[in-house]
Amino acid sequence: MDGFQSKTAGKGGLIYPFGDTTPATGETLEVAPRVHWVRMPLPFSLKFINLWLIDDGESWTIVDTGMPLEDTKQAWRNIFKAKLDGRPVTRIIITHMHPDHIGNAGWLSRKFPGAELWITRLEYITCRMLVADTGREAPQAGIDFYTRAGWTEDQIQMYRDRFGGFGRGVSQMPDAFHRLEDGDTFEMAGEIWQVITGNGHSPEHACLYCPALNLFISGDQILPRISSNVSVFPTEPKGNPLADWISSCEKLRDILPEDVLILPAHNEPFVGAPKRLTHLIDGHETALKRLLQRLGEAPRRAVDTFPSLFGRKITDDIIGMATGEAIAHLNLLIARGQASAEADEDGAVWYSAI
Repeated sequence: MDGFQSKTAGKGGLIYPFGDTTPATGETLEVAPRVHWVRMPLPFSLKFINLWLIDDGESWTIVDTGMPLEDTKQAWRNIFKAKLDGRPVTRIIITHMHPDHIGNAGWLSRKFPGAELWITRLEYITCRMLVADTGREAPQAGIDFYTRAGWTEDQIQMYRDRFGGFGRGVSQMPDAFHRLEDGDTFEMAGEIWQVITGNGHSPEHACLYCPALNLFISGDQILPRISSNVSVFPTEPKGNPLADWISSCEKLRDILPEDVLILPAHNEPFVGAPKRLTHLIDGHETALKRLLQRLGEAPRRAVDTFPSLFGRKITDDIIGMATGEAIAHLNLLIARGQASAEADEDGAVWYSAI
């Protein structure tokens, strides 16, 4: 669900304290006292996800889990054998519900009976909802959504064929969870951590901030080299997630100090969060200006806006993310009173600048 690089991604003069050093699969690297970096493979163009193993003294906490791939499970087994020293995992914290983050949560909870799943309510409920789509036929609402966006019949058929695939990337979920909320505090690694939530990339993304260690586990809320996908989905076609995302970036920019070490889900740990957050905000605002200019030339469907937003050819394997992100930008322009939308007789929606 991550790693779709649009023009909002940038380098931005960030500092990478660990350079090119990364933990090998099945090994760990201590990045702060009692905080260990774990790196697991992914079957996407984005090849790895960063996970975190936290030493709580008498027990351990895992933050995010990777996907339920056999290679990933074996790597976890190797880490448990080499690292846990006979102490149990008692807490599994999930930043958000995308399969690369939550995929092994159920498997881990069964491997460590009694380990609690800590997650925000919206992330838990949304994950359970999407898993429940497994085996269903593609709904008419989804077909209508992508028809309005301008998809071809072949692309609509691809949507039908792929529908329900989310559940195949998630092991059977625990039936109960411990709710995380914005502003919550708890002890981990012998220090106090605060939950800071964000929105836009996912419904109620939890980040974890420890002022004493000057650490921020960001999940996908701040990534140094790529921009997180911000999409509208068929379940809420008039949603405005990009407004939520920009607000979340502004919120974090006001909270995080310049020298905090960001532990992101992808790429490498880095320093320079306020600068990166400003770059993310400015990148989307620049994309919105380009998009508005293009809409001023002639009405466009969502699929017609790809060149102005992404600057490269969009292939069918990523057209779902590209469409969702394009509509997110279009919906924000409509919310700002800068664009309008009108459907034609074939059901396609055409967007125009006001």
